[in-house]
Amino acid sequence: MNKFISYTAVILWMALIFYFSHQPANKSNELSTGITEVIVTAVEKVAPHSDFIFENLNHLVRKNAHFLIYLVLGVLLIHSLRLRGVGRFKGMGLALFICVLYAISDEVHQLFVPGRGAQVRDVLIDSAGAFVGIGVYGAILFRTRMDG
Repeated sequence: MNKFISYTAVILWMALIFYFSHQPANKSNELSTGITEVIVTAVEKVAPHSDFIFENLNHLVRKNAHFLIYLVLGVLLIHSLRLRGVGRFKGMGLALFICVLYAISDEVHQLFVPGRGAQVRDVLIDSAGAFVGIGVYGAILFRTRMDG
């Protein structure tokens, strides 16, 4: 049952990524702008004289979203593979490979969404997020085995 739940989590997370990627540019920008506005409001309360450019912050929010959503995908994938009995290094490599392929397919998908396009930079950011998530999972697994 645990394997089923872990694979279901991977599929649901991939579906969430697909959903976000399928949003037209204006809808996607509304979401990131809303998040950016929340951040700006919070920062202005703490540091009222902060001087930053909203568009730059919005761009940073969008790129961090790429990184974080693929970090989570990487963790979910490596965990599912480990539950299936795939070795640590083989699992890490396979999880990263799947994440990179999904990131590429995600960018290709965006070519067919109004106002969106494919960017190699986004694939690199997505891949970096997956790499970090998988690496942290591997490090925790290694540390747990060393302590246990």
